Amino acid sequence: MPIRIPDSLPATAALEAENIFVMTEFRAMHQDIRPLRLLLLNLMPTKITTETQILRKLSNTPLQVEVELLQTVSHDAKNTAAEHLEAFYTTFDAVRDQHFDGLIITGAPVEQLEFEEVDYWDELCAIMEWSKTHVHSTLHICWGAQAGIYYHYGVPKHGLPEKMFGVFPHRLVKRTSPLVRGFDDEFWAPHSRFTEVRAADIEVHPDLELIAVSDEAGVYVAKSVDSSNFFVFGHPEYDRETLAAEYDRDVARGEARALPAHYYPGDDPANEPVSTWFSHAQLLYTNWLNYYVYQTTPYDITRAGEKD
Repeated sequence: MPIRIPDSLPATAALEAENIFVMTEFRAMHQDIRPLRLLLLNLMPTKITTETQILRKLSNTPLQVEVELLQTVSHDAKNTAAEHLEAFYTTFDAVRDQHFDGLIITGAPVEQLEFEEVDYWDELCAIMEWSKTHVHSTLHICWGAQAGIYYHYGVPKHGLPEKMFGVFPHRLVKRTSPLVRGFDDEFWAPHSRFTEVRAADIEVHPDLELIAVSDEAGVYVAKSVDSSNFFVFGHPEYDRETLAAEYDRDVARGEARALPAHYYPGDDPANEPVSTWFSHAQLLYTNWLNYYVYQTTPYDITRAGEKD
């Protein structure tokens, strides 16, 4: 997919170096095609890393996608330069009168707090409420998935005895879902979280359906029956070294942390991690974009979010 992002965004150079088709703003303006408009609400502290990871996944279909980056104003981002945020990020007030084909809400390292204790919770709720009428389909990731399924459907999260940390095997519960078209019967995905949403709570909700689970890690993918909301409780966008960086960070802080499961060959941190989840991760984003955004969003962008 030719992905349309600002020419000077740090991710642009990284993606071009990987031979990923990044369309310049000039070329995009001279094509007679309406690009998909995606809004990425980035709640992660390492925003540039997360931008690059997710933009990489959005960049591998024949679709042209225009991505706008969104930050919360009710939280002071301490790990990203203010100049970067000012240059590349917008605010909810600036987009609340616009419509988008898709919205992605990332994870955030706040899952040990109650939702209402998160300093930007009210702003996030306002964005999720707005998405009902201004966004065609929303993809929620990790804590963003826990927050979204709680806000929209009242499904609670539950604390875990220890951090769910590593790369885990998963199986499909609903193989016929276009979201997992092309998936193997068993596939692997990274998780990094202290809380979980339980399958039993999703299965009894009439507006939700379970798509994929792990015997070790629990629920991985669920969605709303009307396909307006998707919930991915892991981190398919993670790079090969992301879990290693998290492990090293936690150890440096003096936190007792088990090695990420099924990650280092021989469970030896001296060995380079082996990627086992890249293919399914790409399919997940591609299928969401193709089947649930591009194929069904109205051509008139001002109608995105309308309910039949």
